[in-house]
Amino acid sequence: MIALEELIAKCQSGDEQAKEVILKQNNGLIWSIVKRFAGKGTETEDLYQLGCLGFLKAVDGFDLQFGTQFSTYAVPKIAGEIRRFLRDDGAIKVSRGIKERGAIIKTAHNALQQKLGRDPTIQELSEHTGFLVDEIVEAESALAVVESIHQSAGEDGFSLEDVLTDTQGEEQVLEQISLHQAICNLPEKEKMVIKLRYFHGLTQERTAKILSVSQVQVSRIEKKALGFLRKMMV
Repeated sequence: MIALEELIAKCQSGDEQAKEVILKQNNGLIWSIVKRFAGKGTETEDLYQLGCLGFLKAVDGFDLQFGTQFSTYAVPKIAGEIRRFLRDDGAIKVSRGIKERGAIIKTAHNALQQKLGRDPTIQELSEHTGFLVDEIVEAESALAVVESIHQSAGEDGFSLEDVLTDTQGEEQVLEQISLHQAICNLPEKEKMVIKLRYFHGLTQERTAKILSVSQVQVSRIEKKALGFLRKMMV
């Protein structure tokens, strides 16, 4: 059996036979992702073909110098390709209940912001709306994933969009979805820092208090996480 690294190099040089071999060897990985999206109104075989397309994009874009397992890089690409199709096709929708909850939370956020002269904490939103903290986080995450990618955070105005390559149209949408998937591959503390800083717009100081660490530690964790995301999105 040809080593994975050698196969990837052959594929990147345009070897069609190598592409067939690497697809066959990773058939199980592709199907494991496909199964997550079964029952959403699209034929499973069509999902598999989309998964293969995402996999081959991962092969083309993978840098053998990453020092990262190929499967770690490939999974977001496979899932992203399927998610893009399902989202554009209208098969994946945010539930009506979450949309309604999100509208209530947004109204409460604006009212509290005007009253307090600052952004309300999640706990304050919970007390004001009667929703559990987890319910608020779920609604915000479901409704603001793409928005959060463009949102600036930190003193330097950095946004998660800055880790994306300079692509346009469908490819950029795919990269945005892949970025969200890549965040899921971060270690728990790094993932939490990214979510608090970029998805909830908290300062490093506020993030440090929530995680019971120093602001310097938050800064280091954030830089490490962003470095990982940049490598994943090259």
